[in-house]
Amino acid sequence: MALLYGLCLLPLLLLRLIGLRLSRDIIVGVLRMSIQLMLVGIYLKMLFDLNHPWLNGLWILIMLLVADLSILRRAGLKTRYFALATFTAIASSILFSTAYLVILVIQPTHFYDARYIVPLAGMILGNCLQGNVIALERFYSALRGNENEYATFLTLGATRWEAVQPYFREAVKAAINPTIAGMSTMGLVSLPGMMTGQILGGSEPGLAVKYQIAIMICIFTSTTLAAIINLKLSLAIAFNAFDVLRDEVIKKH
Repeated sequence: MALLYGLCLLPLLLLRLIGLRLSRDIIVGVLRMSIQLMLVGIYLKMLFDLNHPWLNGLWILIMLLVADLSILRRAGLKTRYFALATFTAIASSILFSTAYLVILVIQPTHFYDARYIVPLAGMILGNCLQGNVIALERFYSALRGNENEYATFLTLGATRWEAVQPYFREAVKAAINPTIAGMSTMGLVSLPGMMTGQILGGSEPGLAVKYQIAIMICIFTSTTLAAIINLKLSLAIAFNAFDVLRDEVIKKH
């Protein structure tokens, strides 16, 4: 580990040479990552040993809540307005995909087995989080940047849904594009982390490939479902009775 941390000295030196004073931020980031992962590792070992369905469910709930807050903060939307809608979107999509994968595809002895549901739900959620940030940020940025166009659609008789559809489609497309690009180049440009980890852990490459295909399909499904549900639910919150975007729901920068 000491040798591994020593590798960080090279980018630190290069950044300092080009005038970027980021040493403190990088060191704090590496330390936080290390401490957080070590603590999570200790907790997960306890979780796997106990393997209690309620404890496993509680951990997934905490993951979903943290993801919910992170999505809204990074998308620039106020939590008190969108927290429930975003939580509903990501929880429904993540739980559906994880349950489908574990219960129907992997079929372990116990469907609540922490060895399966915790890491799989975490991987799906991590990718779904980024897609939802992109979807929300892209949609509301496009609306604010094209207010006159949106108002013109309404004036010509369009409903709210008809007027926002162009921005809605572009936001969903932006959310799923990284996943599609990743699937298209996987195995040629890069070997994905889950597959590599399993191979390093001693699994047969064929089994590792099957798990990677399964997780990517679940990531794509969850990201698509969550982005569409999230945007649809947010429409009832973000507009007033006259179909005008409410300024108070978006954070001021």
